[in-house]
Amino acid sequence: MKYLLPLALTLMACAAPEPDQLPGLHIEGDTIPAALDGAIGDAARGEMVFTQRESGHCVLCHAINDLEEEFQGNVGPSLDTVGGRLSAGQIRLRIVDISLIQPDTAMPPYFRTAGLHQVAADYSGQTVLSSQDIEDLVAYLSLQID
Repeated sequence: MKYLLPLALTLMACAAPEPDQLPGLHIEGDTIPAALDGAIGDAARGEMVFTQRESGHCVLCHAINDLEEEFQGNVGPSLDTVGGRLSAGQIRLRIVDISLIQPDTAMPPYFRTAGLHQVAADYSGQTVLSSQDIEDLVAYLSLQID
């Protein structure tokens, strides 16, 4: 099953999640220490998720200096050194649902299906990214250390 959602859906308004809105995820502090669904991340695929419009399209809001993308966003923080600043578990939680640690964020939750608003019926109950996509992003972003 593909988890391709239009950008408008990823920018949906949502409230901070209740603890039961992320069932099955073990959260410790500001991390999800274990890989989602046991997936093993691939950094090359993670770069594609980061840049491709049909998947995460993270580059719309974030920039990485060494990335060969002509237009990169500046709405979110630069992710140049994110792998040196955050652990894989911290990166994972921020992708899954950053509103758990930053309730006023503009970044949407990429792995939550409950407590969302204005979701088209065709996408109801689906996550924006798959667990594999998230682990690929974690692998890619973990390499961003300088």
